Amino acid sequence: MPAVEPRVELVQHTEHPDEVIAAAARLCYAHSTEGLLDAQSPEEAQALVARLNSMGHHSPLEHASFTFYIEGVSRVLTHQLVRHRIASYSQRSQRYVAHDSFDYVIPPQLEGRTVQSDEGETDAVAYFEETMRLIAARYAALNDALGRTGERSNEDARYVLPNACESKIFVTMNARELQHFFGERLCQRAQWEIRRVAEMMLETVKPVAPAAFRGVGPKCIRLGGCPEGKMSCGRYAAMVERYAHR
Repeated sequence: MPAVEPRVELVQHTEHPDEVIAAAARLCYAHSTEGLLDAQSPEEAQALVARLNSMGHHSPLEHASFTFYIEGVSRVLTHQLVRHRIASYSQRSQRYVAHDSFDYVIPPQLEGRTVQSDEGETDAVAYFEETMRLIAARYAALNDALGRTGERSNEDARYVLPNACESKIFVTMNARELQHFFGERLCQRAQWEIRRVAEMMLETVKPVAPAAFRGVGPKCIRLGGCPEGKMSCGRYAAMVERYAHR
């Protein structure tokens, strides 16, 4: 039952995504469609995609899709991830897969802290890990009590599993939805784990679709300022420096 770190892999994407996006945009105004897909160089296509982004003409971006395999993440993260509705998801099931000895994610804020318990003062990370082992033992005992019937017993024993339980998921989004996802989840007010994974996802798509994701970052970049009011992180200038020209 080790603690785990996230891993993101871009397993598949639309071939030449910037060129496909540019061709879709050109079609809207094309009197002739002959050679539509070959009429522009990659540089010309990227320039057009950049212009589409600057104009807010985002519908052509929906023709480029990206599929990620993500593992080493918690159920906390996947509960947030699936709220992005214009996407497709396939997640490892806690019903069909037994979790007697599950991996888990440790919140980094626990490091260096202590917990007051009946046994006295305990390191918070050690206390968390002990709790994970206890839950795993209780899960196994409940599954045994339910007769170890596979999905029939797993589906009820899983009620004790924690949000920290590690999960694996396939995610497919088009470029337009990815821009929205990055805008929301790269925000400094987003939860730390999904912000970390969003950063990893952005780094995997930039090399294959540089124009589509150039300058993409938290929503304050697109809006020209933070919309959160008093809840702002106060780091708009730093976010511009980090994302706006990448």
